[in-house]
Amino acid sequence: MGKRDYSPFGADAQRAVDRGLTAAEWYHTEVPRKVMKDLMTRTDQPAIRDTLILYGVMIACAGIGIALWPSWASLPFWLAYGVLYGSASDSRWHECGHGTAFRTPWMNDVVYQIASFMIMRNPATWRWSHARHHSETYFVGRDPEIAVMRPPDLARVMLNFFGIIDVMKFFPNLIRNALDGPTAEERTFVPESEWGKVRKVARIHLGIYAATLTLALWTHSILPLMVIGLPRMYGAWHHVMTGLLQHGGLADNVIDHRLNSRTVLMNPVSRFIYWNMNYHVEHHMFPMVPYHALPRLHETIKGDLPAPNRSILEGFREMWPAFRRQLAYEDYFIRRDLPASAKPYREDFHQFVPGMMAQASNAAE
Repeated sequence: MGKRDYSPFGADAQRAVDRGLTAAEWYHTEVPRKVMKDLMTRTDQPAIRDTLILYGVMIACAGIGIALWPSWASLPFWLAYGVLYGSASDSRWHECGHGTAFRTPWMNDVVYQIASFMIMRNPATWRWSHARHHSETYFVGRDPEIAVMRPPDLARVMLNFFGIIDVMKFFPNLIRNALDGPTAEERTFVPESEWGKVRKVARIHLGIYAATLTLALWTHSILPLMVIGLPRMYGAWHHVMTGLLQHGGLADNVIDHRLNSRTVLMNPVSRFIYWNMNYHVEHHMFPMVPYHALPRLHETIKGDLPAPNRSILEGFREMWPAFRRQLAYEDYFIRRDLPASAKPYREDFHQFVPGMMAQASNAAE
């Protein structure tokens, strides 16, 4: 297949359009209409409960951390606060961006704005970025949210467990957004009517960070930054860990989410932080199903899906060797086995990526 070009202005992006990949119909497991209607029912209660728990624990941890500062006794509370700030915000941004977490629209909007700030994403940009991610999932040059490109940059992946790469990219981009709206790349998926919002939100976020830094300098203490900003780095590891599992090592340029997405069974704490996004094949097939209904959706359609990884560790044991193989052969990917009851994978994506299946098969031998 040759070296992939991930630029939205590159040859692969244009090839996806020319070959009809961007207009292709995605595969969906058949679900009875009545069952799907029930699964898509929205309610405020689960998200209100989870949001009160999340922000209540965050406030308590930050309060105790401040009270014990600068004693080492404050460390456990900052670590817990960091994971909730720098990782749980990722799933809250995501679900509220879909508008499915709460039934009440303004509740989705409020949590979406707060979570976007904490995870260091411009909410006016990423709403459109994520819409593209869902309509063109892992299409090379088209999907702006590909976490690991091929061949994978493993050093970059490791640095991002501490938020280093994301934060280094965020602030220059935030300043550009504040001055001139979306970047050239962002303008490929953000409508022109939204460019003013991108600029306005960037200026608000920049002002908050400037005020926090000023307070830290004035007090000669990093404590204000421990509350705002730094948790995005030292608390990023969980959202990076779970985010890699979503699509890592799987196929790109295909139109069947069973090939490019991964479901992983997780412990209750990780599921709370991740808001059930571990059911990722199910989420991509039916993105309008609220997070709290994803376990039921999984039970409904699991006979048509690859067997989920039984733990985070098992997921990494499958994914990490694939990354290593892609260093030498970037066309390699993991092809998940389907149960006997499943409808076969659609092979018509050959027309979009000639020879990919044969190349992957040869690499696996």
